[in-house]
Amino acid sequence: MRLGINFGYQDWGRGVGAAVAMAKEADSLGFHSAWTAEAYGTDAITPLTWLMANTEQLNFGPAIMQMPARTPAMTAMTAATLDLMSGGRFLLGLGLSGPQVVEGWHGQPYGKPLAKTREYVDIVRKIWRREGPLEHHGPHYDIPYSGPDATGLGKPLKIIVHPRRADIPIYLAAIGPKNVELCAEIADGWLPIFFSPHRLRETYGAALDAGFAKAGDGKDLTGFDVAPTVTVIVGDDVDALRDMVKPMAALYIGGMGARGKNFYNDLACRYGFEAAAKEIQDLYLDGKKGEAIAAVPDELVDEIALLGPRERIADRLDAWRDSGITTMILGAAQPEVLRIMAELVL
Repeated sequence: MRLGINFGYQDWGRGVGAAVAMAKEADSLGFHSAWTAEAYGTDAITPLTWLMANTEQLNFGPAIMQMPARTPAMTAMTAATLDLMSGGRFLLGLGLSGPQVVEGWHGQPYGKPLAKTREYVDIVRKIWRREGPLEHHGPHYDIPYSGPDATGLGKPLKIIVHPRRADIPIYLAAIGPKNVELCAEIADGWLPIFFSPHRLRETYGAALDAGFAKAGDGKDLTGFDVAPTVTVIVGDDVDALRDMVKPMAALYIGGMGARGKNFYNDLACRYGFEAAAKEIQDLYLDGKKGEAIAAVPDELVDEIALLGPRERIADRLDAWRDSGITTMILGAAQPEVLRIMAELVL
């Protein structure tokens, strides 16, 4: 099991110095990768570039670049550029996000997420391969554009630079069964959130198997990077540490979407926390955020996070080692977490 670190949604105006120090520490400890995030604040690529420039061996990826924010060609160019500049250390993490962000922030139609993702990844890989000028005419992307308002002057183009790698690893963020199936079929890695080490086969096994079968060529978990972000906090007061995790869990389970359309709420239900998930959502959407946070079960937090003194974390690591994941991406703000996890895992 490899280790990564997720820098999440930082206020980079305040935290860039500390983040650079953490990235250098992870680099020196032999971590596999580091990841940045974006929602509707700072973007993922700018800080990633800064951190990558201050490290030597660490791979870097966005978790995730939002597809509705960029054309496939722009994403392919950005990935090829950073892979060239870093000597082949870039990993491309992609995700569609949810309707709230896609339509409410980017002003793009949510559309059909599975078909859109398939097209997007296909276009990006075509660009990297440079087998010919780019042409793609699908329901979501039309290149060169040929709509009724087209000038007629567009022509197929080929990326000018030669990408260092035509097979830059592509990771997809996915938690719904159909999205996970698509990820297993077309991607090189998977970025799940709120992952439970006890439930890989139970929750995702059928979807992964179906996706691998569609991919063919004997594709399976061997060589497919399962890379969840796992909150890790070291301290003696486990209850207090749980309370640090619950606000984010409540935000996603309760507020990241609407009633009947919340992927994270659905996931909590699939984990067996149906009653709690409904209560959290009802409270959150009614504006009772404090009560929603208090309604997050301790048992759920303990499934998706590693909390407590070093000894407790060490005891609970066996479940993660045996779970089938290949890269544990640490959601950690304490420098000592990097050193402790390196000692326990690497």
